[in-house]
Amino acid sequence: MFKPQLKIPATYMRGGTSKGVFFRLEDLPLAAQKPGPARDALLLRVLGSPDPYGKQIDGMGNASSSTSKAVIVSKSHRPGHQLDYLFGQVSIDKPFVDWSGNCGNLSAAVGAFGIHAGLIAPQLLPQNGHVDIHIWQQNIEKTLINRVAISQGAVQETGDFELDGVTFAAAEVPVTFVEPAADGDLFPTGNVIDRLEVPGEGHFAATLINAGIPTVFLRAGDLGYQGTELQEAINGDEQALARFERIRAYAALKMGLIDSLDQAALRQHTPKIAYVAPPQDYRSAAGKTILAADTDLLVRALSMGKLHHAMMGTAAVAIATAAAIPGTLVSEAAGKATPLVRFGHPSGTLQVGATAQQGPDGQWQVMAVRMSRSARILMEGWVRVPEDCF
Repeated sequence: MFKPQLKIPATYMRGGTSKGVFFRLEDLPLAAQKPGPARDALLLRVLGSPDPYGKQIDGMGNASSSTSKAVIVSKSHRPGHQLDYLFGQVSIDKPFVDWSGNCGNLSAAVGAFGIHAGLIAPQLLPQNGHVDIHIWQQNIEKTLINRVAISQGAVQETGDFELDGVTFAAAEVPVTFVEPAADGDLFPTGNVIDRLEVPGEGHFAATLINAGIPTVFLRAGDLGYQGTELQEAINGDEQALARFERIRAYAALKMGLIDSLDQAALRQHTPKIAYVAPPQDYRSAAGKTILAADTDLLVRALSMGKLHHAMMGTAAVAIATAAAIPGTLVSEAAGKATPLVRFGHPSGTLQVGATAQQGPDGQWQVMAVRMSRSARILMEGWVRVPEDCF
């Protein structure tokens, strides 16, 4: 006898250039309300993974790292915070959920979701204006702030803010990442530039940084690229993808994120790998001409083994931080260290700002990174999964 389907309240949201399935912690089945195999199995089934066809046809995922995501939100008991936010990057073709990092794009949707879901006390909301929602990001144990527009006591989702990589305009959501560097050194090796040895590939100058998300930056020229590449130039080249993954694995080892190279396959979400180049003209994925004069540098980044169609929000935090610090490959590509940087990505441009300072011990600290995204609900109701899937 086959088990019936289980109905779970859920909301499908876009945040920045990502989409994900959002849950209130209390709405999950009891076995999935705590970390472990049951939670992972449930989210895999919701998204339609693992799918050897790579399409996630039997789930809510859309066959890209930007859309194979799950978010769990609850009221926060941490002083000064209203929400706790947990992010899961769901693998498309393998049976695992990576909890090792945050999603900066979906971070922009958490405050709005919390309000819609009744997790924010109504007395905290203005009738009209803006409200700052303080959120505890559980994956990286850091604070982020969503400034959410309110109209007639409800979230204002529509607006005229345009975000490259998103087709339609929406309300602007300024996001602040507070002290986004991981506990410990901002630069895990203590260097702003390292020599990264990769057997079979040679050696590369690399900036290894842990701000927003662990990220390794390389020079585009050292890899044989211009920095103007779009997805098809990288994602259709299996040899290039394998090369990037080898470099990423050795960078993870050097950053102390893994103890052995074989662990990199089970930690696909972190570190991110990106390459940078000085400004030049190029055409975006939408056919728009991006002028060199309109950018400070170019950045291309990979997520879950593929070139991202725009830019991950957490990688943008790393870009902003590295741009503000002299001597990194990012500030080198920009021509100087700058607290406000506009970079070109495959879908267009993004401006981000970082407040960084050097302590008396010579170590750099980043106090905050700010950027604007947008977010809106796409669908709300229930997801259904077979009752015996977890």
